[in-house]
Amino acid sequence: MELRLSQCGPRAAQELVGRLFLSLSLVVTQTPRMASPWAPSVSAPISAESSLLSPLMGPLHVVADDVHGSHGRQVCRRHELYVSFQDLGWLDWVIAPQGYSAYYCEGECSFPLDSCMNATNHAILQSLVHLLKPHAVPKACCAPTKLSATSVLYYDSSNNVILRKHRNMVVRACGCH
Repeated sequence: MELRLSQCGPRAAQELVGRLFLSLSLVVTQTPRMASPWAPSVSAPISAESSLLSPLMGPLHVVADDVHGSHGRQVCRRHELYVSFQDLGWLDWVIAPQGYSAYYCEGECSFPLDSCMNATNHAILQSLVHLLKPHAVPKACCAPTKLSATSVLYYDSSNNVILRKHRNMVVRACGCH
């Protein structure tokens, strides 16, 4: 089975996979590969010697890739989203701002999840189990990992002018959960 890592390059990929498999009491081995014109240049075969995985998986070949996941989908990352209070029909009670950049998270969370994907330990393990049982367990989800506040000046129900700092309104970073 061949897996592709994204974004951070082969060194980060090898470190992440090494940490993951060591934490699962698996033995990470490196064996030489024959060079071929179509073979990826970076590869680290990993043999699963655990009762949990060995009956289900053969050796894994981890290959560094670009920012695209499987089938050309982009990996989990932050995307632009501007929220216009006028478009929502809220300008009769929202004084300022007219809108704000909220951002959103979208993209693929496929195993192995490298350190640049801000993945939780749970997401890493869920992605591994998804490899073993893809119809029983979904991939990890791309979601906000850091959010920040934004201030809104508005009229309350008694027509008082209120300035309130609303928490968790702006996505600052995304990751796999």
